[in-house]
Amino acid sequence: MTEWAAGLETAFQWQSLLYLLLGLVGGVGVGAVPGLSATMGIAVLLPFTFVMDPLHGMMLLLGIYTGAVYAGSIPAILIRLPGTPASAATVLDGYAMTQQGKGGQALTISLVTSCVGALIGGVLLALFAPLLADVALLFGPAEYTMLALFALAVIGSMSEGNLVKGIVAGIVGLLVATIGIDPIDGYARFTFGLDGLTGGIGFIPVLIGLFGVAEGLVRAERHLLSGAAGGQAIRSFAPERGTWRRLTPGTLYSSLIGFVVGVLPGTGGDIGSFVGHNEVRRISKNTEMFGRGDPRGLAAAESANNSSVPGTVAPTLVLGIPGNSAAAVLIGAITVHGLRPGPQLFTGEPDLVYGIFVALIIAPLLMLLVGGLGIRLWSRITWVPQQYLWPAVLTLCVIGAYAIRTSLLDVMAMTAAGVLGYLMIKGGFPLAPVVIGLIVGPILEANFRRATIVAGGSFDWVLAPLPLVLLLVTVLTLGLTLWRAWRSRRETAPGDAADTDPTHGAFGGEDPAEIHDTDDEGARR
Repeated sequence: MTEWAAGLETAFQWQSLLYLLLGLVGGVGVGAVPGLSATMGIAVLLPFTFVMDPLHGMMLLLGIYTGAVYAGSIPAILIRLPGTPASAATVLDGYAMTQQGKGGQALTISLVTSCVGALIGGVLLALFAPLLADVALLFGPAEYTMLALFALAVIGSMSEGNLVKGIVAGIVGLLVATIGIDPIDGYARFTFGLDGLTGGIGFIPVLIGLFGVAEGLVRAERHLLSGAAGGQAIRSFAPERGTWRRLTPGTLYSSLIGFVVGVLPGTGGDIGSFVGHNEVRRISKNTEMFGRGDPRGLAAAESANNSSVPGTVAPTLVLGIPGNSAAAVLIGAITVHGLRPGPQLFTGEPDLVYGIFVALIIAPLLMLLVGGLGIRLWSRITWVPQQYLWPAVLTLCVIGAYAIRTSLLDVMAMTAAGVLGYLMIKGGFPLAPVVIGLIVGPILEANFRRATIVAGGSFDWVLAPLPLVLLLVTVLTLGLTLWRAWRSRRETAPGDAADTDPTHGAFGGEDPAEIHDTDDEGARR
């Protein structure tokens, strides 16, 4: 208890709270701009922490991390462009709600469930950090391979209306992920002699292109060329009666999933949000609207990606192994003060460790305050007339893609992904599987080959207890997906097939001619 007393004392100093609040505000600004990830925001401000007290510096950086992950949902909901990679799954239901005239409700649901997920993650971290870090050590190449296969199984559940197109889209993502240096042999693949491609195609430029540029092209086709120039005024932010009661079970379940996924090094909110969304859909009833504007899907994605933030901190502090790229920068903030993350940090600097635990519990409460005060300001982005909004968005897309590595090659990759995304939307292909394949592909390839090498070229590692359990869960998930698709096909009349095709959802596949107008009637509602 003395450690907790020391952590509470240091965390509740007014300087600590001020740095945490400043970090949250800065993180919201970073997350709301496409291309400026949480990792980038932390890295930019890292040098300023060198002259600060270690805990104050960590408060600032953790505030940026937490705020950026939440704020990525703002453009994802309002303009179908994820602010951060962790918000890619938010587009599934968040943007569809905006199309239905419920953008204000979606922002409120996102804020509350993000805070709930982050709070649950912070509490779980404080209670079980050493235990969870030990669990993370059980994961080797074989376990990561099966975890990646399970993540790929999510593609099936997102493509029940057109499984073939979903699989094709997932394969596209997997193929793009193979570009660059071979993870085992170290030779260049599919680089076409371009040195800039040896590091692979950047995930963020592709994400910006698939959703930002592609949506801009769709809007240009529908609004700019037709002369329509309205903007949407969001007037209602209060969810409908009974919404919170319906969202509670899925939010709690998805928060737990996101935290556990975040504990595993190399995963984080990018994968956790998709897995959480899929699992809540799997256990829910009446899932026809999942991916097409169901608040339960939005709550699941947001609670999972925010609960993963404390999850990534667990192996960072306990083992010195970063949970993701943002956590790797946090390690730099600790080591620059002469401290070494690991078990000795708990005994040598208990006030720092437990202060971080307390900070991750306080941060969601402050985030609720910041988000609540600013939610009406975020919504004003939809007031901008379309002929001004989307050229500005496309400009930000170019700036965001270039700022990552100051490389024109990233801008070219973003443009190519934008054209591909536009063609996929026109052809009725969902975009979510491309993102999943791009995230999971490198994890699957590298760990599958390592597991096989360790086993001497055999596949006996599949029969190990934990990989076998994960494989069985994957098979059950795929079986359930196929059964649902078969049942839906039997129950749906041929003339109604188009109405139940989830590829017409917010994440890809909608016909531009069917996009709801976001002015006039939607605003009046």
